[in-house]
Amino acid sequence: MTYCVAMRLHAGLVFLSDSRTNAGVDNVGTFRKMYLFENPGDRVMVLMTSGNLSLSQSIRQAITDYRSAQGESIWNVASMYDAARIVGEAIRRVHARDAKALGDFGIDFNVRMIFGGQIRGEGCRLFQMYSAGNFIESHDENTYFQIGESKYGKPIIDRVITPASSLDEAAKCALISMDSTLRSNISVGLPLDLLVYECDALAVNRFVSIDEKNAYFRMIRETWGTQLKRIFESIDDPVWNAPQPSTEPALSKAGTYAHPVRIPPPKDVAAGVQQSLPLQSVAQQGGDDAQH
Repeated sequence: MTYCVAMRLHAGLVFLSDSRTNAGVDNVGTFRKMYLFENPGDRVMVLMTSGNLSLSQSIRQAITDYRSAQGESIWNVASMYDAARIVGEAIRRVHARDAKALGDFGIDFNVRMIFGGQIRGEGCRLFQMYSAGNFIESHDENTYFQIGESKYGKPIIDRVITPASSLDEAAKCALISMDSTLRSNISVGLPLDLLVYECDALAVNRFVSIDEKNAYFRMIRETWGTQLKRIFESIDDPVWNAPQPSTEPALSKAGTYAHPVRIPPPKDVAAGVQQSLPLQSVAQQGGDDAQH
């Protein structure tokens, strides 16, 4: 499986991906899922992939090889929107070539991608790509995209990240989001690729591959778990049936009533008595064998 997250901020872009792929608990592999298209001084574009690995690799190659009849390629289009269209066209080309054959073997055409970056003359842009080759773009109302196992790492991003967040804050948040996912899902794993791009740099100068020995990520894992437990323990336990009037944040107050949806027991079940079949001992079950 996969977990990838990308954030579009006023200060730039943050991309983070894991590298685990698996086809069962005993068939685990490591494949990098982040690809960089960079022409320093002109454009920086990052692609992250999830879903069927063979499709992702084929699409990446189709993007690299793409030339339109007018000579357009990912290396010379004037905007990130046009570059995203090329990514979408590459997805559709691979679908047209492989989808039916895969379907004959019961395999879905399953791929999602995050594509973002900057081309000289415009600002940073970020897109989420779908299996049909269509895409949506990030704006200030939705400043990040996730693909793969997104549910575990989403809450921290929703609570922390805004378009005004700094790149370092976003990188830290992305790593915490990844740590939460690693702890809850064995199909996501190290090493990680982290790329931080500063707006208008038009070159990548902050990239790291993170394994289990990385000191900062180890600190994140230990500190986040400890601080979460400390915060949890600092929150009061619930108070039930607090007297009225009461100013404390009680879970329930005396005199207010709520009832669960009750399913009545059958009439032949005595009130307060749970009927059950008699239990057999191991000796009874074994018969004569238990005596030997």
